Amino acid sequence: MKRFLERFYLAIIFLFLYAPIVTLIILSFNESRTRAKWGGFSAKWYLALFDNQSIMEALSNTLFIALVSSLAATIIGTLTCIALSNMKAKARNLFLAVNNIPMLNADIVTGISLMLLFISFGMRFGRETILLAHITFNIPYVILNVMPRFRQLNPNTYEAALDLGASPVYAFFKITLPDIMPGVLAGFLMSFTMSLDDFVITHFTKGAGVDTLSTKIYAEVRKGIKPEMYALSTIIFVTVFVLLLIVNLAPAKERREQAKTKRFSRR
Repeated sequence: MKRFLERFYLAIIFLFLYAPIVTLIILSFNESRTRAKWGGFSAKWYLALFDNQSIMEALSNTLFIALVSSLAATIIGTLTCIALSNMKAKARNLFLAVNNIPMLNADIVTGISLMLLFISFGMRFGRETILLAHITFNIPYVILNVMPRFRQLNPNTYEAALDLGASPVYAFFKITLPDIMPGVLAGFLMSFTMSLDDFVITHFTKGAGVDTLSTKIYAEVRKGIKPEMYALSTIIFVTVFVLLLIVNLAPAKERREQAKTKRFSRR
């Protein structure tokens, strides 16, 4: 009975989580424009999606900003972790505490602060200001994911590589980077997701005529969201779902192969 209740509870939780997404996917194949009437199965909204210039431009801006800001934040965050790992414990803990503030801070405070900063520098609002804002709020998430990997490193391995004649840069890329790579990838994926999903900070730092998917959808809410958005959201969900499967299944397959290798070596 206890096991049944546990499974029933989990089923209810997942039902509430994924019922809206399932509804969205079903509506993306609805022939009718209205949500209140099922007009039959059709893929016309997917075809109309690629003919909608404004949505495709917003999608292009969103992907460009998410990708570039995630790469920049990953590089800066990883370099910051290298510096933090070489600090004394008290100084490192102080900087890590400061790093947590932007993640706990409300997005509206961060958005308004960045807007005022850009105005004080006389910057023209556009895609560049959005990019700088996204890099700024993504860096703490990269540090949050990468720093625990540095704490698990064995410093003797890196020092041994230096003693054997390797340069610091060569030793980092051959010794340190492979060990922290899971944290780097996790930080990149989290940054990409946060940038893809952000609305508040983007709203305060974007210029006229520049839209991302989040601001585009917000602008259309008052007029009524177009069915093409259902199709686009479905494509994004399926893409993210497939990426998560690949990211999670690949390490599991590698662990099984390593386990087989160990068993054969013992024999």
